Amino acid sequence: MLHENLSVNEKGHLCIAGSDTVELANRYGTPLMVMDEGRIRRNMRIYKDAMKKYFGESSYPLFASKSFSCKYIYRVAKEENTGIDLVSSGELYTAVSAGFDVKRSFLHGNNKTDADIKYAIDSGVGYFVVDNLTELDRIDEAAKEKGIIQSVILRLTPGVDPHTHAAVVTGRIDSKFGIAIETGQADTAVEYVLKKENVRLCGFHCHIGSQIFDIKPFCDAAEIMIKYISHVKEVFDYEIEILNLGGGFGVRYIDSQPELDYEEFIRLISIFIHNEVKRSGIKLPTVVMEPGRSIVADSCLTLYTVGGTKEIPGFKNYVSVDGGMPDNPRYALYQSDYTVCLASDMNREADFECTVAGRCCESGDLLQENVLLPKPVRGDILSVLVTGAYNYSMASNYNRIPRPAVVGIADSKDFVIIKRETFEDLIRNDM
Repeated sequence: MLHENLSVNEKGHLCIAGSDTVELANRYGTPLMVMDEGRIRRNMRIYKDAMKKYFGESSYPLFASKSFSCKYIYRVAKEENTGIDLVSSGELYTAVSAGFDVKRSFLHGNNKTDADIKYAIDSGVGYFVVDNLTELDRIDEAAKEKGIIQSVILRLTPGVDPHTHAAVVTGRIDSKFGIAIETGQADTAVEYVLKKENVRLCGFHCHIGSQIFDIKPFCDAAEIMIKYISHVKEVFDYEIEILNLGGGFGVRYIDSQPELDYEEFIRLISIFIHNEVKRSGIKLPTVVMEPGRSIVADSCLTLYTVGGTKEIPGFKNYVSVDGGMPDNPRYALYQSDYTVCLASDMNREADFECTVAGRCCESGDLLQENVLLPKPVRGDILSVLVTGAYNYSMASNYNRIPRPAVVGIADSKDFVIIKRETFEDLIRNDM
């Protein structure tokens, strides 16, 4: 199977964390997202333990909330003693509502509003990841009004292209995110922040992109960042404490992609960083990383009920399901690869090539093309694997379709994480 938490039982049904997906679909309805809590905790612990082992006790992972934000995930992160990466006041509010100590949070965003800044400071957010000098002015003013010294991290763009999909590359100089090192603007920002009275520069941040299967781009970014830390120490007589390397480790969505050993990746990157730090004559900063996809993606699958098949001789075949781009827009946006299987009949030969289509009135509402399945019939349960990251987060109510329920599995017990939306939910804010 694609990941070790998936299996097939004696009925020929797909199972996740030992639970029969067909039974779950019958119990909760479809579309349905099913999350393996044990897998989430396992992935968090891999990062947490490896970072302490190779970077020291002060280093830790920040769960990247944008991949999957809800009260449940923050409760798990709290229990696993990780930090969190936030990108909006909504994510911050959700974390606070779940009882997460947001002193261990980093708030991102290339356009934080005045309301965002005030709410974050009032909530006690740990660090602002500052994207521009206008934002820095507002943070300084809000901190002064509150009577505090606010910790900030400058987001820098190292100019590294990891050669992934253009929509998920963020580390190039030409990016809406961050302040470029190469242009000299980073020096201007450092000089500017060091003159502020109500903010304290604690470190630098970079994030080069997502779904990366090679350590070289991370090492390239780390080399640039460490050289810049050394440069700042020499020019400004100021040594930062935190180096945030962002996230981006790849996840196996299909058989042809590798399954990464995240601990080994961290070990190899740590060797490179230790050598660069020694060469640069600076102290080893506290290293933090922001895994999101690699924490939750492979913990989850989505279940759909097949409506029927449509065969067009000489062209292609379609299998229609009761979900689609409202619960998973990633194929429409990025042509993202997914593994699709017939959860209700895993043992039958997959000899029917088809396009899996959603139910929306939109020709681009597809979940995957050129899929081989046993020929499905109406009522069969179809599964799309590895849907824990950016699926529910990016879900919409397009065509006024309610968002699906999310169910968790822990210790062989199933429970609701997020309730299925109702028609009443759809009109709740209508006037």
